[in-house]
Amino acid sequence: MKCSTVNFTTLQSLPAHFRSLLRSCARNSSLSTGKKLHAVILTSGLASSPPNTFLLNALHQLYASCGVTSSARHLFYQIPRSHKDVTDWTTLLTSLVQHGTKPSEGFCFFKEMRKEGIVLDDVAMISVFVLCTRVEDSGMGRQAHGCLVKMGLGFGVKVCNAVMNMYVKCGLVEEVRRIFCEMNDRNVISWSTLLEGVVKWEGVENGRVVFDEMPERNEVGWTIMIAGYVGNGFSREGFLLLDEMVLRFRLGLNFVTLSSILSACAQSGDVLMGRWVHVYALKGMGREMHIMVGTALVDMYAKCGLIDMAFKVFKYLPKRNVVAWNAMLGGLAMHGRGKLVLDIFPKMIEEAKPDDLTFMAVLSACSHSGLVDQGYHYFRSLESEYGTTPKIEHYACMVDLLGRAGHLEEAVMLIKKMPMCPNEVVLGSLLGSCNAHGKLQLGERILQELIQMDRHNTEYHVLLSNMYVLEGRQDKANSLRQILKSKGIRKVPGVSSIYVGGNIHQFSAGDKSHPLTKEIYHALNNMVQRLRLAGYVPNTTNQVFPGSDGREGSSEEMEEKEQALFLHSEKLAVCFGLISTKPGAPLYIFKNLRICQDCHSAIKIVSKIYNREILIRDRNRFHCFKHGSCSCSDYW
Repeated sequence: MKCSTVNFTTLQSLPAHFRSLLRSCARNSSLSTGKKLHAVILTSGLASSPPNTFLLNALHQLYASCGVTSSARHLFYQIPRSHKDVTDWTTLLTSLVQHGTKPSEGFCFFKEMRKEGIVLDDVAMISVFVLCTRVEDSGMGRQAHGCLVKMGLGFGVKVCNAVMNMYVKCGLVEEVRRIFCEMNDRNVISWSTLLEGVVKWEGVENGRVVFDEMPERNEVGWTIMIAGYVGNGFSREGFLLLDEMVLRFRLGLNFVTLSSILSACAQSGDVLMGRWVHVYALKGMGREMHIMVGTALVDMYAKCGLIDMAFKVFKYLPKRNVVAWNAMLGGLAMHGRGKLVLDIFPKMIEEAKPDDLTFMAVLSACSHSGLVDQGYHYFRSLESEYGTTPKIEHYACMVDLLGRAGHLEEAVMLIKKMPMCPNEVVLGSLLGSCNAHGKLQLGERILQELIQMDRHNTEYHVLLSNMYVLEGRQDKANSLRQILKSKGIRKVPGVSSIYVGGNIHQFSAGDKSHPLTKEIYHALNNMVQRLRLAGYVPNTTNQVFPGSDGREGSSEEMEEKEQALFLHSEKLAVCFGLISTKPGAPLYIFKNLRICQDCHSAIKIVSKIYNREILIRDRNRFHCFKHGSCSCSDYW
């Protein structure tokens, strides 16, 4: 009798013991141990007849905490409605937000919570705002914000910070300012979030006002302000602030700060600041450099034009994951090193599993280097050999590859076979190929589709206008540009930037705002004379002026067209570089648009007659001009 009583008591205590163990597994993310306990519970029948709901709760918490959302959801719906508390609902919502593959799952579950009348708390609402932030859904974000206010939860610091962060990512900086002003209590995260929004959407000048008003600054605030300066080309201001942060306030630069500054350097092309960060990282980390910093260095050097240095850094990284490999492959692709990308790709497979971005880099490398057969091989092998379902970005790369190579019919057939509708990138790439290969009728058809997607994108209209000019239909070109003018749609101006002496200098076509304008234009006249002597003939084919009727035109009109070409932003930046740097020094220029055919031809000759290496990063790729030729081999 005594033994029987003991066994009965032991059996009664087992569920509580298992619950305690499961909770411990959930806290420590011990999924493997938790699964073994789950198996014991199932085989012993502890969770059934009558159901031990608190064991189901504990199992649900385990799988939700470990990110196994499918199992967590299954267990959640096994728990009787009467035995679910707010924690169960919130835990699953948080898991769906953090680990779910589809954002819609999190939104649907949030709506279900509201429909069931669940009392939402700060934790649940923060999860919703995190999801809205990730997908940049301002519509759902506003709805959730309204729900927050109605429930009277809109005054906590953490939830207000989450709302502000959501509005920052969605570009609604006025909402960020309004919430910030209404907050009774603010912490350093509140200030940093406001600073990020202002720097990103209003500029560094307004951002500096917020920065100077901050009662407390942590590494995040300093990083945002420094990266803002560097990313917008204000190197001097960035260096001064960096110096103040490190020397005056004795704040160290951790791997997040270093990576953020390097990312800003990559964006603006500031290799001087990038090298400083590289030296700092080497002194602080040595050879065991954090992989996030190492990857950012690879990306920075590649995007600043120093692809060989990027490759050197990459080779010496102590660890290389898929992100590091993608940065390297993408950099090589941008520099037209397609063959090298294919050579090292097998090595990547040994070290990391390729993902979607990997194959975008590989296909882009094939496209920029004209490797059609190799590109086709990898595209066809995506699913069968690598288990990657082709996405629209991969189709866009293939359309670009085929179009550049002149296989426009194949490109059109591929678009028709796509399992999804083509987007602007796909059709825009095909239109560019039509322009390069003179396929006017196809170009006209594509433009109509593109206009339905974005009628304000001037690039498409300009491309078709250029095609009309090449076909001798100047009246159509004038008409197309007149339509843009009548609708108030202006072409995005080309801007070329060059770093000299640690400062960025920017030029637009015909720019006369620079302090050295007189010297720049004197150098330009001299350069044009030397170009003509070397055989340069201005390519006025695509120059369209109001009133042109498509005929040959007078000598005055031809001279006006040539003069307009001479004043392109790339040529002004090159001239400034020639007079501001030592003879033989390389020039690094960054342009926001695609380099035009005339500038491409002219700068090839400039590199030879001035014995300069000139690297130009346009919107699509790098062009390395040296000894009269370009790294793209005129395949662009």
